[in-house]
Amino acid sequence: MPLGRRRLLAVPALLAFSTRAPALAQAWPSRPIRLIVPYAPGGGTDLLGRAIAEALRPALPQPVVVENRAGGAGVIGSELVTRAEPDGHTLMAVVSTHVANRYFLPSLPYDPIKDFTPVALLSRNTMVLVTGAAQPYADLRAMLDYARRNPGKVGTGSTESLSSFIGQELARRADVEMADVQYRSGGQLMNDIVAGHLPVGWTSTASAMPHMQTGRVRVLAVSTSTRTPFFPDVPTAQEQGVADFDLSGWVGLYGPAGLPEAVVARLQEALGRAFADPTLQQRFTAMGIEPDLRPAAGLMQAAQREDRLWAAAAAAGHIKKEQ
Repeated sequence: MPLGRRRLLAVPALLAFSTRAPALAQAWPSRPIRLIVPYAPGGGTDLLGRAIAEALRPALPQPVVVENRAGGAGVIGSELVTRAEPDGHTLMAVVSTHVANRYFLPSLPYDPIKDFTPVALLSRNTMVLVTGAAQPYADLRAMLDYARRNPGKVGTGSTESLSSFIGQELARRADVEMADVQYRSGGQLMNDIVAGHLPVGWTSTASAMPHMQTGRVRVLAVSTSTRTPFFPDVPTAQEQGVADFDLSGWVGLYGPAGLPEAVVARLQEALGRAFADPTLQQRFTAMGIEPDLRPAAGLMQAAQREDRLWAAAAAAGHIKKEQ
């Protein structure tokens, strides 16, 4: 899937930062850059982070080293970043539930918006409902019918707040009982789908893609209002009778609060060059990643929109904090 026109429009804007970055950025980076991925290896964000880290090598004088710090729905790794020096040598890649966690978890040791510096929006996360080929349902309607006839026997796998909410929101709207089964990464969830240990699960296209050639996995539905180009034959949940079902996420790149504007500009320039490289674009397509590169303002807008969405869901009683 080539980069769309809207996504490519952001690349020249990011490249333009290179002409304005002051001398401070020229001395950065002076050592390897740690890219914290606060989730277990093998999931979509981990795959995206490693692909970008490799693609940034020609644009930066120091390597970007991915470091997985899983746990606490992303909180452990994110808190580590808040304590890091804001010098551009510690960054993190997080999914949109970085913002949603404040509405799901009892407490957070940081403010997900105020305590981080947005650098760039990296990708859109379309979520897909996956199941094993041996399961007795071939589409969403059949799965929901099976779940109604077998109350409590169809657990829904999730890896963070968004996939958990999507699974429980689908169950609520369909009036079926489907327990939330939590995993630490999309890779672990998919392993249990393939092995037949988990009936269904919501995960990213990037997590699902590596398993599609095995013939042991089916995609039952897409969470957004439009089909994903990675699985064009798979209908959306809306097409299968779940009205107004349109939920997706994103992956954003952040640094600690106080990250210098010059370093942010240099990072954006390097990302613009990396995302314009056809080799990375082809790799994204093969991995099932939907690139959506936008500068810091675009990431801030996405985070603020996410915050409003979850605040409204909490006010309506559709989500509750864990005890």
